[in-house]
Amino acid sequence: MRDIDHVDEIDRVLQGQATGRDSVVQASWRRCIERYGLDPSKPSPAHIVTETELRSHREQSERLIAIARSGLGALFRQVAGQNYVLLLADAKGVTVDFFGDTRFQDDLRAAGLYLGSDWSEHLAGTCGVGACLYTGEAVTIHQSDHFDLHHTPLSCTAAPIFDTSGQLAAVLDVSLLRSPQPKASQNLAMNLVRTSARRVEMANLMAMTRSDWVLRLSSSPEFLEVDPEAAIALDGAGRIIGLTHAAQAALSPGTALLGQRLDQVTDLSVDDLPDLMRGRPTEDRVIRLRDGRALFGHAIAPQAARKPRGQPLLPGGLSSLAGPDPAMQALLERAARLADSAVPLLIRGETGTGKERLARAIHMCRTDAAPFHVFDCAGCGQGHAPLPADGQGTLFLKGVEDLDTAAQAVLLRSLAGCKLRVIATTRCDLGQHVRDGRFRADLFFRIAGAALDLPPLHLRQDLDWLLDRLLRAASADGLRLSARARADLKARRWPGNLRELASTLQAAALLAEGRVIDSHDLPPPLLEAAASAGVPEDDLQQVLAACGGNMALAARRLGVNRSTVLRRLRALG
Repeated sequence: MRDIDHVDEIDRVLQGQATGRDSVVQASWRRCIERYGLDPSKPSPAHIVTETELRSHREQSERLIAIARSGLGALFRQVAGQNYVLLLADAKGVTVDFFGDTRFQDDLRAAGLYLGSDWSEHLAGTCGVGACLYTGEAVTIHQSDHFDLHHTPLSCTAAPIFDTSGQLAAVLDVSLLRSPQPKASQNLAMNLVRTSARRVEMANLMAMTRSDWVLRLSSSPEFLEVDPEAAIALDGAGRIIGLTHAAQAALSPGTALLGQRLDQVTDLSVDDLPDLMRGRPTEDRVIRLRDGRALFGHAIAPQAARKPRGQPLLPGGLSSLAGPDPAMQALLERAARLADSAVPLLIRGETGTGKERLARAIHMCRTDAAPFHVFDCAGCGQGHAPLPADGQGTLFLKGVEDLDTAAQAVLLRSLAGCKLRVIATTRCDLGQHVRDGRFRADLFFRIAGAALDLPPLHLRQDLDWLLDRLLRAASADGLRLSARARADLKARRWPGNLRELASTLQAAALLAEGRVIDSHDLPPPLLEAAASAGVPEDDLQQVLAACGGNMALAARRLGVNRSTVLRRLRALG
């Protein structure tokens, strides 16, 4: 296109005449004339900032440059044979990193395809970087799409890079000094630059949120773990504290995601994230969105969990299993030390105390993607037992006391020479079963290299923490407990433990008419504890500790009179 024809077309666009140009280009041309006062008939050389200015821009973008560099290097190797140049510009339009053939350094610098070039629209006119910064969208500005005659030989394709709070932080640009005439020739460049920008955002999110949960998302399971489409970061309460740009469209188009809880946009809470980690087939890691759509999710546990005051650092899913309870934290710390070994584990605890969740959390501490094989011992027929393959991973034996004598023999034989790590659970005193002859001693020692004892709910000191976590899972509407309802729940004995508590809160969330759950919204206990003249078999000191030393609360939880507790305390001195 001749210079005079280019200027004439810009004039026709200003007069509202159709020329066939993209709407993005036409809008940019109007800004160049009406807002910036640029003259299309006067070509301007590329604007290169001073060394001091460039140093300042690079220092401000130092972290992003470091994160993006390996990915951009890989992209440049893909396109280098086609004479492309890669530019990483900051949010002000200044090129802070550059990949190009140094043999053409003088030509590239003259064209502005070089380190330190300023491609902001008010200086360079319509261009890839400037248009991308203005629109926040990926664009191709091809040859005479450029406003300034100095740039019309170029073809520039640019995509935005957003930071973890959703702000436009940089632009990735792929440019050519000379290109084929059709604009469609840059379609491949557009796909490459979009993909690379998405990967830079992903790498930035992972680097910025090492102490938090990250949930990576994909519309199909095949690429979920290797090249996911989007990701969000979550704090310990399940609130979204960071995201990639694609996560907004994937999860909640049109609604700001930052600050929302995971259970407000999906059917999951933060407590469900360990189930989406490696070890489970990707096609089974389905996330249901509130609008009915489904995605696949891959959860990555905090690499270095933030240490709450008085609590130890815990790896993986172990960090989300307990609040400020010294006994539980000591248990989880012990589980963490045993997690990466081959020692078979026996997890003991009443029904509903979270034995399977603990087993899965221990398994998820593995660094590989080994599977988690579940075998429900209560569901097997007489003489049947799991026959583990000679593979990798964890064999989880649920309710191992339910195996009959014949099944125990089968299991013992199948475990001989097996490489699977065994984690078994039991609701009873399995050692007593051995002493009574109901459970084989040789099998017991094969599956119980170490034991972990989960306390019943009424002995846990983090009940307030559990109430808040389970209530968030039960309702996405921000319901809260009244002081009276909270005291009522804390006074119950909970024979069904966590399972019973979760069901009670789910029912209460449905029964509550307002934003607050009150005592009358709580369903009554299904198994009332019968009051007795003496203190039940629980250690009174443990119950008192769980109740913060409150004798009245301890008495209600034990189902006895306060005077009974007082008499026992006096007897104990």
